[in-house]
Amino acid sequence: MIRLVFLDIDGTLHGPMGVPECAWKAAEQARAAGVHLAICTGRPGRGFALEYAQRLEASGLHIFESGAVVRDGFGKIVHSSALSTQHFIRVVELGREFGVPFEIYTERGGFFIEKPAADLEAHQRMIGIQAELYPAQNIGDRVVRVQFVAREGESWLLLRNKLRLLDGVELHEATSPALPGIGFNSVTASGVSKLSAARFVAAYYQLGIESAAMVGDGENDLELIQSVGLGIAMGEAPASVKKAARRVVSTVENCGLAEALQLVLA
Repeated sequence: MIRLVFLDIDGTLHGPMGVPECAWKAAEQARAAGVHLAICTGRPGRGFALEYAQRLEASGLHIFESGAVVRDGFGKIVHSSALSTQHFIRVVELGREFGVPFEIYTERGGFFIEKPAADLEAHQRMIGIQAELYPAQNIGDRVVRVQFVAREGESWLLLRNKLRLLDGVELHEATSPALPGIGFNSVTASGVSKLSAARFVAAYYQLGIESAAMVGDGENDLELIQSVGLGIAMGEAPASVKKAARRVVSTVENCGLAEALQLVLA
């Protein structure tokens, strides 16, 4: 029996028109049936993401920052994993070298950029948080994630190859239907992922990962979709994610998440 459901945000809960009402109704039915609901996203635990977590299950645990931070629905940090200073400095240096815009996220909710850029501003509007303009070397809090907001092109391809060869970090690539054409590419400490955080959350509920489901739409959801008891891909997921999932449902706007939660209850 599935007792815990992990939900991605972009392309799963939230679509081009926001969160459909059918998703909230289905979430209420799942909670009433005793199923725990947990956000599992690359977004920070602030702004709209935290609001969604509070509405889904305020007293429960939720995964943010691509697995680097676990918070409860009120925003309290329960678990976190930071980048080492050495790795943080090297990742930032690579971003500067290739001229790819990046964002810096800290354990306590700090959100920083070094230079303004149109895509960074669009992302801030989407997540409902305003970044601070601040030099990376002056950030005092523990950095849990650096995210490159990049469009496909030579600069990003070269940087991606460099990041993949860098020991001690993980690269998580994602997209959002709200900002088509832009990649959201997060760097966390090695071993930090949605799956590692999901295992922590499942243990909190005294469950194994096989008693959980994951509903997602991106390559960064693939590992967790393959590991849980029931992996569900949204309708706009790439072929690789759909192939790995046990079930495929419709798109966000066509109530795909409601369909997924009905499968869990069935």
